[in-house]
Amino acid sequence: MEIKLFSGSEIVIKALLYEKVEYIFGYPGGAIMPIYDSLHDYLNSISHILMRHEQGSIHAAQGYARATGKIGVCFTTSGPGATNLITGLADALIDSTPLVCITGQVSSHLLGTDAFQETNIIDISIPVTKWNIQVLKARDICESIQKGFFIAKQGRPGPVLIDITKDAQFQKTVFHYTRCKYIKNFYPYPCIEDEKIMKAADLINSAERPLILVGQGVILAEAEEEFKKFVEKTGIPVASTLLGLGALDSNHSLYVGMLGMHGNYAPNILTNQCDILIAVGMRFDDRVTGDVKKYAKQAKIIHLEIDSSEINKNILCHIPILGDCKTSLKKLILYVNESIHPEWKDKFFHLKKKEKTIVIQGDLYPKKKGITMGEVIKWINQYKKKNAILVTDVGQHQMIASRYFNFTCKKSQITSGGLGTMGFALPASIGAQLGVKNRQILCIVGDGGIQMTIQEMGTILQYKIPVKIVLLNNNFLGMVRQWQQLFFDKRYSCTELVNPDFIKLAHAYNIKAKKVNKREELEKSVKKALSYKKAFLLEVVIEKEDNVFPMIPAGAAVDEIRLT
Repeated sequence: MEIKLFSGSEIVIKALLYEKVEYIFGYPGGAIMPIYDSLHDYLNSISHILMRHEQGSIHAAQGYARATGKIGVCFTTSGPGATNLITGLADALIDSTPLVCITGQVSSHLLGTDAFQETNIIDISIPVTKWNIQVLKARDICESIQKGFFIAKQGRPGPVLIDITKDAQFQKTVFHYTRCKYIKNFYPYPCIEDEKIMKAADLINSAERPLILVGQGVILAEAEEEFKKFVEKTGIPVASTLLGLGALDSNHSLYVGMLGMHGNYAPNILTNQCDILIAVGMRFDDRVTGDVKKYAKQAKIIHLEIDSSEINKNILCHIPILGDCKTSLKKLILYVNESIHPEWKDKFFHLKKKEKTIVIQGDLYPKKKGITMGEVIKWINQYKKKNAILVTDVGQHQMIASRYFNFTCKKSQITSGGLGTMGFALPASIGAQLGVKNRQILCIVGDGGIQMTIQEMGTILQYKIPVKIVLLNNNFLGMVRQWQQLFFDKRYSCTELVNPDFIKLAHAYNIKAKKVNKREELEKSVKKALSYKKAFLLEVVIEKEDNVFPMIPAGAAVDEIRLT
């Protein structure tokens, strides 16, 4: 019997089909052209989204992964195509986003010769990938893709890069593909120690002032239901990291707000008054802890975490519980007592009342002439769909949206957390919308960030993607300007923007658009934008010096948070 042989390029596509890939976000070029040629025969089975920049491709794959919980996939060519992925790889690694990125490479005999569009992407990407590999032979393509998909998703998720030389794409070999279920010496799920579960439960049961910090680990583990049961049984107040938003409904009676530099007043203050701190699926990054020397020194700390490298990395904990938090929480629920902690919860209530009077009231119901960012989010909450996903860029708008958006369902927030990548939101919203077509995607951006990837409006045009874009325009790089105002004597060095006509730009891409300058037009315009069936850009001109408070100054302790 004759054995059928396939080119390496066709094997790539067939392997992705075996992995049930729906979308590839990419941009073709010379070194990956054979793979694109093979893709042409499979476009009825797998969809390719032609982005307008390779960085847009990887951010779109991130948005798809974050919205669906699946692995995002992107293609780029060698050289500059591959190096344009680096920011997205770094972003995905620090934010634990599962990606498989396939790059073309010059033919193997040209490696190391400085050939046209040759770059050593393997060495370049080592610090920003969970795993990477260069494939020189067609016979190794299947094994590399099998491993790549397994590594990207298992345990703490992250990005994988597979670099395939052009001659390997042309070579022919047999195709045999089975999904990877095990890799020697790779143990993504640590065994949970029951002894530590019992110790943690005893500590929780003895607590008088306990506080739970929830991170994205709960969302990645799809442990929202287990987390909610744990919270409601223990009666412990819950504060969220930026990426943990949505793990618990914003309106839940035990939710006390967001942690961090621009988080809510009560959880930041009371972090340094609690007696037990229970961190679930979060990594104690500097935006949450402030000065680590003054962070929760009075508290016993329990840390539920899947990645052993995060234990005691920034904050020393008393009881580390390594393992998938979905399983850890199930075990903990069995041993914790039902409690309500009324006096402790009252402290959060009183501090929240103080923040509402000094900050929130002015953000949401301003008396000053200019439109505030907060009141835009207030009206978005009024007219958004219940299943809406908030996709934000990086800056003041990100913090305000995260503070005031009502997160009412799972996987309802996508943003660049650890890396803080401006330009993330627009392409990420494209990937998210394609991944979950039945959900409303709200892309909230600033006038600085949107211009970093504004060309992706061309992708919206080509594929008729019904993203709702809300552009908060203050003609400044707002967050940098705020720091210049507060800490550099209002010396606004190189932060004021002269912007294009965003409405004309949107119209050039056949996107319906409206600009709002006056408060009396705002509610009606938000309602119109959010109810429109196709893509819509709503530009809202906001106060130039509208700031985000509360704020923990850099290097300060969490309880040194400022309300003004």
